[in-house]
Amino acid sequence: MFSKLRSLIFKVDPEKAHSLAIKSLKFNLIPNVFDENKNDPIFQTKIFDKHLDNPIGMAAGFDKNAEVYNSLFKLGFGFVEVGTITPLKQYGNPKPRVFRLVEDEALINRLGFNNHGAETVKERIQRNKKLGLLGINVGPNKDSSNRLNDYLIGLKTFYDDADYITINISSPNTENLRTFHEGDKLQDLLKSIMEERKNLKSDIPIAVKVSPDINEDQVNQISEILLKYEIKAIIVSNTSEATRDKLSNIQRHQKGGLSGKPIEEKSNILINKFYKLLKGKIKIIGVGGVDTGQAAYDKFIAGADFVQLYTGMVFKGPNIAGIIKKDLKELLIRDGVKNYTEIVGNKTLS
Repeated sequence: MFSKLRSLIFKVDPEKAHSLAIKSLKFNLIPNVFDENKNDPIFQTKIFDKHLDNPIGMAAGFDKNAEVYNSLFKLGFGFVEVGTITPLKQYGNPKPRVFRLVEDEALINRLGFNNHGAETVKERIQRNKKLGLLGINVGPNKDSSNRLNDYLIGLKTFYDDADYITINISSPNTENLRTFHEGDKLQDLLKSIMEERKNLKSDIPIAVKVSPDINEDQVNQISEILLKYEIKAIIVSNTSEATRDKLSNIQRHQKGGLSGKPIEEKSNILINKFYKLLKGKIKIIGVGGVDTGQAAYDKFIAGADFVQLYTGMVFKGPNIAGIIKKDLKELLIRDGVKNYTEIVGNKTLS
């Protein structure tokens, strides 16, 4: 069905098409899919001591303003992450700022944390009881004079509403945000986050979302700091600013973050590096190019405990979670395992 609609959808500006998708989900214009693998023991798992029906999540960036997370649960996602949300409402970067690279099954975006602001989003979440595990991704306002404090505002605003909070230090579209990958700055940030969490008398799990463009030394240093502050999860990874010379689409050199199939291998390599260093002490959520059961399988054997997607749904449609589960189940049955967690980090299966 979606394959027939796709050519029409792709004639619409990408950001307008995204707005139409949000409105369609909000007003139940996209029918809930029959999920033949719902409650299948082969996918049952836990994260942060909470049950998940399956490990396929919607990444931050799709439901920026927490408008349709319950509709996404109904489409078969095991968990949903909303945001990125900043303390104050902001427009983001000038349009056009989203580019669809059809031949490459990729997007480039330079949105710049456009969102309705923390208090508006908080009120919306409190009005709409969540049907599943909800993560809230927070970041700083572009013009903030104290970005570290903006993260603390995000924590203070949402710690009672979220199942986990993601600290986004990796968007390439907010100038100098990625400097938080540097050892001293990351340490100061996470120390402040954990102190504020203690002040709030909260045990809300904290995740950190990293860039795919980090080097070996940064991987080692980030791993040490995450372990030191007992961070519960790392999300690997955000969009990439790396070279696009191998891409086909004429818009490949647009400024912004690249997502989708072209960063899949890069993400998998980085996941495996963190897997070897973190040794199961911190959960790994793998992102980048997940659009099939095989793509999810490859993330799991690289070391991801869970996966997320966004660009994959742009190209494969709203049934993507069900499609992934169907294909992934066949691969797991082939391997003779009773639960997908048995293949996590098992690269001998590749």
